[in-house]
Amino acid sequence: MINFAAFRFKAMGYRKIECYDEETTAKLAEHYKAILELIGEDPSREGLLKTPERVAKAIQFLTHGYFQDGHEILNAALFEEKYSQMVLVKDIELYSTCEHHMLPFIGKAHVAYIPNGRITGLSKIARVVECYARRLQVQERLTTQILECIDSTLKPLGTAVVIEAAHTCMRLRGVQKEHSLTTTSAFSGAFLKDPRTREEFMHLIGQKLD
Repeated sequence: MINFAAFRFKAMGYRKIECYDEETTAKLAEHYKAILELIGEDPSREGLLKTPERVAKAIQFLTHGYFQDGHEILNAALFEEKYSQMVLVKDIELYSTCEHHMLPFIGKAHVAYIPNGRITGLSKIARVVECYARRLQVQERLTTQILECIDSTLKPLGTAVVIEAAHTCMRLRGVQKEHSLTTTSAFSGAFLKDPRTREEFMHLIGQKLD
């Protein structure tokens, strides 16, 4: 007899499973329930019954970078290679949370390095960006953390990081400047010492594919 339940499970193929610590989720949910009450809402009404738990899970996801190590990410796919020209991964989507108001800032990161005998998997560069972005952050620190992680792990001839982001704490509250963008940069090695290398990087991140 065919076990159709088992067959359906196998046919599903890849599945992404999210895991949350039950105790942490419960504690966070209690605090969010209290916040709802403090702002004048009724946490017992139908639309808000599950909101504290949902927000508890959301904040854990938004800050899961605290439980990742950028150096481990790069070391997981480290290869010896004689290539010594610029490696650039640009337009990496970036979602982070401002530590001052706990509101999102959203943008993109451009990351380049010049190998010195070792390269890493291209997806690992994006994962390093994600690792440090998924924390309470300021854009300035995020920029340098990405650079320092690549520098100390790959030991390249140079590293460059540019981040462009829109901060909702500036758009939705306070000064309320809807179209403002913030750009930060960090350079080391050849990108810092050689203006031509830095100019090449800036030119490449400004180009668009046809």
